Amino acid sequence: RRRGIEPYPYGYHRSHTTEQALALLKQQEERSQVKASAVSLAGRIMANRPMGKISFLDLRDGSGKIQLCLYKNRLSEESLELSQDLDIGDIIGVSGKLFRTKSGEPTLEVESLTLLAKSLQPLPEKWHGLADVDKRYRQRYLDLIANAETKETFQVRSQIIAAIRDFLNQRGFLEVETPVLQPSAGGALARPFTTHHHALDQDFYLRIAPELHLKRLLIGGFDRVYELGRIFRNEGVSTRHNPEFTMLESYEAYVDYNDVMSMVEE
Repeated sequence: RRRGIEPYPYGYHRSHTTEQALALLKQQEERSQVKASAVSLAGRIMANRPMGKISFLDLRDGSGKIQLCLYKNRLSEESLELSQDLDIGDIIGVSGKLFRTKSGEPTLEVESLTLLAKSLQPLPEKWHGLADVDKRYRQRYLDLIANAETKETFQVRSQIIAAIRDFLNQRGFLEVETPVLQPSAGGALARPFTTHHHALDQDFYLRIAPELHLKRLLIGGFDRVYELGRIFRNEGVSTRHNPEFTMLESYEAYVDYNDVMSMVEE
């Protein structure tokens, strides 16, 4: 700010994600395109390797990672000054042209540089990552930055839930939402969380199962219903047992447990 640089600007227009930029470079090479493609990218600095008049940075966004090349004698005075104060963890916007180094590394030659967010805390050490299990669960944002497999777990979970929804929807099941706050804890044997509704001056429970409300919907005339929702059980806690979790329950009229087993197997 003393140099007139806003460390947290409102936004930045990027033309491509890193994944799209890598695909564009591949197309450029397949077409034997002489003129390099110009792109604008944004992401977090994950590594900085200064080598005299050249610096190489690793930039990562939500889609992947790409190498940046900064020729100090080709940058504007403002970009050069800013590049000298960059830290690992900073989020930046860059524009330039794509090329491939002699070693075959896809790279963006940076022509202009913009600071988008200054990192005030150091990231977890590169080689050992974030090993503390307690910290990984309490500070998921650090875990996602330091451990690529954690991000993959999030993505796989999303794909599994989408596949479950698609499977049930195609078979005529109706997805519904039932109350989370309930006057009695039913549908399972578990210790509930309690809360107080001030307007009604009444104690309520966070649901331990959606079963009873789903069955009432069948009584109301629906043939097939299901819910993918959060469940709360005030019991033990560990890396494999969370008091808050997602549960799938489905109900279908006019079938028995054999039909349910067949559907689960399918």
